[in-house]
Amino acid sequence: MPIVVNLDVMLAKRKRRLGDLADAIGISIQNLSILKTGKAKAMRFSTLSAICRELDCRPGGHIGVCAGR
Repeated sequence: MPIVVNLDVMLAKRKRRLGDLADAIGISIQNLSILKTGKAKAMRFSTLSAICRELDCRPGGHIGVCAGR
């Protein structure tokens, strides 16, 4: 089952930009873009925690499993 990343939706709801989030959590905009597009093969728990802290959400808010694919 593929994992779906809805980071772009969470950014839009919070009216945040990808570059601002990248600066706030301390990773490159390129790596954050890879996460946003769903092309990442792995994510560190520390990165997930930092994203959740900055966007004031839980992991289930922007990452889920797509059973239909």
